[in-house]
Amino acid sequence: MVDSPEGGLSGSRVVVTGAGGGIGAALARAFAARGARVVVNDLDTAKAEAVAAEIGGTAVPGDASTTVTEARDALGGTVDVYCANAGLGSPGTEAADEEVWASAWDVNVMAHVRAARALLPDWLDRGSGRFVSTVSAAGLLTMVGAAPYSVTKHGAYAFAEWLSLTYRHRGIKVHAICPQGVRTDMLTSAGSAGDLVLAPTAIDPEDVADALLAGIAEDRFLILPHPEVAAYYQARAAEPGRWIAGMNKLQQKWEAFPA
Repeated sequence: MVDSPEGGLSGSRVVVTGAGGGIGAALARAFAARGARVVVNDLDTAKAEAVAAEIGGTAVPGDASTTVTEARDALGGTVDVYCANAGLGSPGTEAADEEVWASAWDVNVMAHVRAARALLPDWLDRGSGRFVSTVSAAGLLTMVGAAPYSVTKHGAYAFAEWLSLTYRHRGIKVHAICPQGVRTDMLTSAGSAGDLVLAPTAIDPEDVADALLAGIAEDRFLILPHPEVAAYYQARAAEPGRWIAGMNKLQQKWEAFPA
């Protein structure tokens, strides 16, 4: 059963990548609680299997970029909802190693592209399908100290937006989730930048899942678990010079922040 326009998810076949913990695990639990059949994907086999066992789902561990075929088989031949959640919180400047930039691009952008490439032929044939992209507020704004992360999350948002505007009239629903700080391992690994910028307003992964389900029910493309991000995004667009100057002050504050 494909999820209804009203947001009913019972019987839907759902895939969540990066679901061994954090936001992904919260999404998997939320969909399962609403009667969906859930495939739990993660590079960490033990974590994927643990979450799948908890929710009565199916573990399909491995690279998120290549999980669609195996997940489709596990769900009986098709996928209704695909959550491209796996991501890398890559820190660094323009001087970050080529491998860091390449990995961030591959996981944060190209994994979404590959999934869409595999899913869309079936979805377009039947006239329905739902693609959920976990982006980050960094994809709308930016993040100090994390050029590879910021740039590739902008790419993830751009791809989600492109998917929506290209295929919406053919029954494809797309949602871009753009939270700020979320209490996950990724926030912990962000170090002093995360402590300064994200930790003060951090929310739980379950709050992100709740925001997504509300957005699905309301058929909203942009999902903002931190509502204040809307005002930041508007300010960035209206007065980019002023916004960049403000962010530069934040950069300077971070440079003086205790490590």
